[in-house]
Amino acid sequence: MKILNIGSLNIDRVYRVERFVRPGETIKARSYAESYGGKGLNQSVSLARAGADVWHVGAVGDDGQALVSLLKGAGADCRFVECVGGPTGHAVIQVDDTGQNDIIICGGSNDELSRELIDRALAEVGAGDAVLLQNETSNVGYAMRVAKERGAVVIFNPSPINESALALDLDLVDLFIVNEHEASALTGVNVNEGAFSLIEALRSRFDGARIVLTLGSAGSCYADCECTVRCDAVCVETVDTTGAGDTFCGYFLASLMHGAEVAESLARASAASALSVMREGAAQSIPAVEEVMEFLENEEAPMTRQLGEGEGADSEGGTGRLTKKRTAR
Repeated sequence: MKILNIGSLNIDRVYRVERFVRPGETIKARSYAESYGGKGLNQSVSLARAGADVWHVGAVGDDGQALVSLLKGAGADCRFVECVGGPTGHAVIQVDDTGQNDIIICGGSNDELSRELIDRALAEVGAGDAVLLQNETSNVGYAMRVAKERGAVVIFNPSPINESALALDLDLVDLFIVNEHEASALTGVNVNEGAFSLIEALRSRFDGARIVLTLGSAGSCYADCECTVRCDAVCVETVDTTGAGDTFCGYFLASLMHGAEVAESLARASAASALSVMREGAAQSIPAVEEVMEFLENEEAPMTRQLGEGEGADSEGGTGRLTKKRTAR
């Protein structure tokens, strides 16, 4: 089983600041660094370092060959990464003294990802394979539809969440990976109503789809039509949260692809995400699978538990297999 990740490739320009700049204000950065990221690249690196068979589909500009080298070095297949000329997509990132970040993205080459490239890549996909999408490239809706027609499991991380993401045919999605703010935008439920309300609204809105809801320092939840599983976060000293969600996404999906149950997959993803926030940067902060396994062996593993009705360990929803959307019974 392989996973095609149709996603962005960015150069990250990171500015360390005491606090985020305010409207109309000019501040001096403490430091500047350039690194490589984009949700697509980060998630492909995470998948590859977690041991998944991942093929990246994307576009870079004339200045983007280092991104391709990074993907290949991590173990991702880059046969469907094209150079389209012009500037590579890039991000301007502020990281404050608490480790929080805010990000401005310039699409660049990510806005030039063509339907022709998507068609060539998805011609290699069959039933049982998975296609992962975010919302940082062109032709997301087209890729989603063709992937579904090819019989692939469609996975969507709707980030950044905006009108274009909400306008997509999201009934095509088999598995959503969302944070609280994305879940709120998809359902209209206020974040303050809590994780359970968000999960229930997502489960109702996307009947039969599987849901992963990340909650930052509060952990994560998984839900389908039969079960809900909650996983605590791993408490560590935070240096930089950039790429933490992408690390979680890649490790969770890789674990599922290797046949692990949901609870184990959540725990492994939580550990990988914790290791990533202890380091600066995005892609370069993503740990190797050996580091994650050693961490889980030597530290207290995050607690997981099943909630609600119908969540028995032998239920289909709790097995962790990547499957296409099922109709709720």
